[in-house]
Amino acid sequence: MELNKNMRILIVDDYATMLRILRNLLKQLGFEDVHEASDGQAALKQFENNTYDLVISDWNMEPMTGFDLLRAVRSNPETAETKFIMITAESATENVIAAKRAGVNNYIIKPFTSEILMGKIEAVFQQRVA
Repeated sequence: MELNKNMRILIVDDYATMLRILRNLLKQLGFEDVHEASDGQAALKQFENNTYDLVISDWNMEPMTGFDLLRAVRSNPETAETKFIMITAESATENVIAAKRAGVNNYIIKPFTSEILMGKIEAVFQQRVA
């Protein structure tokens, strides 16, 4: 299955530098329709007027974390099926388990390369419903 490079992606991070890095990595990978939000609350606001194929969110943000954003996205019937990748610097097993239970599609540990990012995106969109 060919990956849709025209998909609409929302990247969420409270560090402008990380947003810029993510946007550049996605552009290198051929994704152009990339939107940004500076935290979970701002991301939810974006969902009011837009639909997204994929959310790539940092875990640790203020005032609303990526984990809280994930739970909000999953609890809304209109956004529940949106693919979601969580990025974090922490590889704590309990965080990975909590994110999986909350419905995350994939997980990236910082630091990461464009190859890792692409591999995670491909894996998310190749998941089949059993």
